Amino acid sequence: MISLVCITIISLTLAGSAYCQMASPSSPKLVKTELGGNVTLPCKFESEDSFFFGSLKVTWTKVAEDESQNEDVLVSIGLLKRTYGNFDNRAFLVDLEGGDSSLVLTKVSMEDMGRYRCEVIDGMEDIIQDVILEVENDLSEGVVFPYSPHRGRYNLNFDDAVQTCASQDAVIASFDQLLEAWKDGLDWCNAGWLSDGTVQYPITKPRQPCGGTNSNPGVRNYGHRNKKMSRFDVFCYASKLMGHFYWLVQPDRLSYDEAVQACRDDNAEIAKVGHMYAAWKLEAYDRCDAGWLADGSVRYPISRPRKNCSPTEAAVRFVAFPDKKVKSYGVYCFKAYQ
Repeated sequence: MISLVCITIISLTLAGSAYCQMASPSSPKLVKTELGGNVTLPCKFESEDSFFFGSLKVTWTKVAEDESQNEDVLVSIGLLKRTYGNFDNRAFLVDLEGGDSSLVLTKVSMEDMGRYRCEVIDGMEDIIQDVILEVENDLSEGVVFPYSPHRGRYNLNFDDAVQTCASQDAVIASFDQLLEAWKDGLDWCNAGWLSDGTVQYPITKPRQPCGGTNSNPGVRNYGHRNKKMSRFDVFCYASKLMGHFYWLVQPDRLSYDEAVQACRDDNAEIAKVGHMYAAWKLEAYDRCDAGWLADGSVRYPISRPRKNCSPTEAAVRFVAFPDKKVKSYGVYCFKAYQ
C-alpha cells in the first residue's frame, strides 16, 4: 500500500502550488518468533505533532506477492480500532500516545509468516515500515496428519485446505514438517496441499497405486497447483496441546448432538481431530473406544498396537463420518488450560 502525501506550498510568487511526495516502505526489519507464542512487530513514529491535522491513522497489512491479495490486519483511527479475519482478537497496538504503533500478535501460527506493512498517517507525513515475520518451531513438538472432509477425498482447494486445518486446531503443514513425518514413518497415498502451495504425499512402502512397486520411498511431489481450481486433500500440523484431551465416560452411547452437549456439561468442548493426533503422538494417548469428534467423524487413538484395536501399528484409526443421529459411539472431549 503506497500512499501519496501532498503538501500545499504557499508563496508570494506562486500561491496554491502543490508539492507531492510519494512515501515508500523502508528496508524491512526481520523478526523471528516461536510457533504458538506472542510477537511484537516494530513500528514507531514521532508523536509530538501526531494529531495536528486530525486523527492519527495506523494501518497494518499482511503483504502478498500479488499486492491485490493483501490481507487487512488492523486499522486504528482515533479511538476506533478494528481487526480483521484470522487476526481478530489476536492483533493489538502497543502505545499510540507514546509514538509506538508496533503490532502485537498472539498465538502465532505458521500461516502468520510473511511480510507486514505498517502505515502511519498523521496529517503531516506518511510513515511506512515493512517487517518480515519468520515463525520457528520444534518439529518434535508437533504432529503431521492427513485430512479429507466428510465429502470425501480430493475436495479441497488451497484456501479450503488452510481453513480445514484451522478448524481442526492445526495449521497447514510445511514441506519440512511433512519430510520429518515421513522420516518418522508416515506413509499416505493420497496427495495433499502444503503451506507453500505444492501438493505432495509421503511413501515409505512403495506400491503400485503410489508411484509403482519399483519406485523408491520418499515424498512424492506434484509441484505447485492452481490454488483456486485444483482439488486435493491436505496435510495438517498440530502442535503440543494447551489443554487436556480425554475420553468422557458415559453410561450410554451418544448421538453427535448428545456428544457435543455431554462435553459442554463437563465444562469442555468436543475434541477436534488435531487434538486427538497431538494427544496420540506427543502424549502416547491410547484408547480402543471409537468416539465422536467435532468434525462429525468417529476415530480412536492407539499407541500400543494390539488385537482388535490396531494390530499392526500405532495409529489414529478412522471409523467413518456416520449419520449424526446414530447412538453408537462415545465422545472425546478437550478442556483448554485457563
